[in-house]
Amino acid sequence: MHRHVADAAKEPDLIELRPGLVCLRFEIMKIYSALGAVRHLLDTGTVEPGDTLVDSSSGIYAHALALACHRYGLRCHIVGSTTVDRTLKVQLEILGATLEQMPPSENLGLDQNRRVRRIEEILRENPRYHWMRQYHDSVHYLGYHEVARQLGAMIPLGPLTIVGGVGTGASTGSIASYLREHDRDVELVGVQPFGSVTFGAEHTSDPEMIIAGIGSSIEFRNVRHACYDRLHWVSYGHATAGAVDLLRTSGVFAGLSAGASYLAALWERELDRDRTYVVIAADTGHRYVDAFAKHTTTEIGDLRPAKAASQDEIALPWTVMDWCRGEHTDARDCG
Repeated sequence: MHRHVADAAKEPDLIELRPGLVCLRFEIMKIYSALGAVRHLLDTGTVEPGDTLVDSSSGIYAHALALACHRYGLRCHIVGSTTVDRTLKVQLEILGATLEQMPPSENLGLDQNRRVRRIEEILRENPRYHWMRQYHDSVHYLGYHEVARQLGAMIPLGPLTIVGGVGTGASTGSIASYLREHDRDVELVGVQPFGSVTFGAEHTSDPEMIIAGIGSSIEFRNVRHACYDRLHWVSYGHATAGAVDLLRTSGVFAGLSAGASYLAALWERELDRDRTYVVIAADTGHRYVDAFAKHTTTEIGDLRPAKAASQDEIALPWTVMDWCRGEHTDARDCG
């Protein structure tokens, strides 16, 4: 029996999509991040029950942090994106969290910068508040060690390729690093939206949107670049096509980052059939239901990425680039 709903909601399901291709499906993956970070802060005396934790979120982390604070007796204040919907607002309110939502903006980059500036104002007004800094603090890696242990136990020994959204790096980076430290052969393939600065694609722009949660127009300082073997930049349209195909063929209703990761994993699987490919589905598809409703049938088997040797060659709608676990800007420098 679980002591709190957060412990139940975080548990993933491992679903076979095709031979050698599995989906690690979460309801709210970032609960691992929030619970691990909050436990560490309490254990080290950085915060105490009754203190207020504050952070910026486009939605999923807000829910995760509110649940973690509810579990451990802390207060929670969220500076939320314009994309936070009514369903989440109601849940945050009843959980005891307060939400300060930004007004509509021209783009998500402006929205993110505005949220960070507002948090800085709040901290000046309330110096006892603790900023969780999900975009910058490596404490968010700790909770995903549990995911790595579960994954290592669920999948038979053999080479793995993990494919998932980069985001802050805490999820995919932590899982891969932990398994590598325990002598598992693991490749890590990161998925990014166009316009994200994390791996140097800020000169590109997706006319639809930046896919929330996997990339940003602001720097995420807790991304460990040396974790990643290869990167895929996937457009909103291709990510939607992937998510729709994932639902149609497997019944898995997951978000657009999962759709992009699924698309990338299918291409990666063609390179080496001797590996097991794990697609990270970090959340459900509910907040992307409008994208699903507007879908058109696309044969994703016909979709192929362009290959880039440097960031200058990154272009819509889909680009792949070898990163070789290095922080270089030119893949040809790899050994």
